[in-house]
Amino acid sequence: QVQLVESGGGLVQPGESLRLSCVASGTIFTFNAMGWYRQAPGKQRELVAVMTSGGVTNYADSVKGRFTIASDAAKRSVYLQMNSLKPEDTAVYYCNAVSVGKPYWGQGTQVTVSS
Repeated sequence: QVQLVESGGGLVQPGESLRLSCVASGTIFTFNAMGWYRQAPGKQRELVAVMTSGGVTNYADSVKGRFTIASDAAKRSVYLQMNSLKPEDTAVYYCNAVSVGKPYWGQGTQVTVSS
């Protein structure tokens, strides 16, 4: 079993920054990839950013240049630095980890960008 616990969400004004963290615990010690997805009200869940175990990253076009993903394999953690936040970034952000093709999800953390 794997548990993913996110933290760092909150309410911020446009242009401000937030840093999300996700820590994995359980019986799986390495992941093929870890990343972040988000789901806004009435919309489908979408990829925000992902990093493979080899360090390859992929970002949604809407966040390129503003968000940065980082991971710490030893701590089984993944982070998302979000700068220059916009109201359209408002969503529940979910941590995702993949091991041998099987995805695991966190419970989600709310990010609200509003003036």
